[in-house]
Amino acid sequence: MKLADRMKIIKPSGTIAMAEKARELAKSGKKLYNLDVGEPDFDTPEHIKRAAIEALMSGFTHYTSSLGIIELRRAIADYLRDRKGLEVNPEREIIVTPGAKHAIYCACMATLNPGDEVLVLTPTWPTHFTCVEAAEARVIEVPCGETYSLREELLKEKITDKTKMILINSPNNPTGGVLSVDELKIIADLSEEHDLLVLSDEVYDEIIYDGFQTRSMLSFDDVRDKVILINGFSKTYAMTGWRLGYAVANETIIDAMNRIQQATTTCPSSFIQKAGIAALKGPQECVRKMVEEFDRRRRYIVEALNGIPGVRCTMPKGAFYVFPRLPDMGMLSFDVCMKLLEEEGVSTTPGSAFGESGEGHIRISYATSLEIIVEAVEKIKDFIIKYSRL
Repeated sequence: MKLADRMKIIKPSGTIAMAEKARELAKSGKKLYNLDVGEPDFDTPEHIKRAAIEALMSGFTHYTSSLGIIELRRAIADYLRDRKGLEVNPEREIIVTPGAKHAIYCACMATLNPGDEVLVLTPTWPTHFTCVEAAEARVIEVPCGETYSLREELLKEKITDKTKMILINSPNNPTGGVLSVDELKIIADLSEEHDLLVLSDEVYDEIIYDGFQTRSMLSFDDVRDKVILINGFSKTYAMTGWRLGYAVANETIIDAMNRIQQATTTCPSSFIQKAGIAALKGPQECVRKMVEEFDRRRRYIVEALNGIPGVRCTMPKGAFYVFPRLPDMGMLSFDVCMKLLEEEGVSTTPGSAFGESGEGHIRISYATSLEIIVEAVEKIKDFIIKYSRL
């Protein structure tokens, strides 16, 4: 059967591919150390689960507005005001989506034309590439290194008359880097100067360390109408399987995204939206405790990886990943990850999945128990010493 030409563009997920291979090996009885998919190992907090159950039992199981129920949109607006100092109109500037991934897809389909260029700060989550390319636009990578630090002159050099958007992800997947206020201001200034949209994926904004303060791209008033903020509930509230995200943008963009959603998923699941309200309005101690545990794991894994000859690992400021640079092993990162999985049972993600600048790295998620991390790092160490050309 001949598939559509666009399927040559839409590639399998690089982050999910290793997880699928790991599941295959698990069936054979091999002990695995899953450090691949970005999913908190914490259960969804009880008050959030109760809200969904109560919604189900009360019969709240039918279609909602395609924008999402107004109560949840108001809760999101309150959160943005109280936590970020942002004033957002919940009726016209917010859309709730089945996952942040769908929000990114809708944003790209609603704003990009074939041939448009999108400057993507890399390394970054592969979905960012896929959604841009699905809209038949062109990804132009702007490498930011393993600390995810903006290279201002390089970004400026990449701007052409075809540039339509700058896409950023801070806190960053896979590096854990966080753009500073000064770096965000540079992006805002370039957006204003060249009339560029900015798609800002801020889904890890509550998972930050050492007192570091994030700032939303939406807070720069001069480019308020050019920013599309993407966020969701999966990471902050351990709600990955619930599929609940949202976007904030000007009324014209939200209306266009809403039409894409109406044509694809209709609306987010009704009772899950009630859980989203409970997440935002309920106690936040669960988030603090989760981040404290992530911090403990972060400190251990960075020190342990840097103790392996030839490995260089930067301390992340946010999210729950490290992105170590490996010594020369005579293999591409995909082959390193596959061999590491097959020989040692440690499942990681090849750096090449996150853009051209990711080659030579692997992404390790520390969203798993410290006990597993300790054992897995020892196996990584043995593997690297075995194959390193140092």
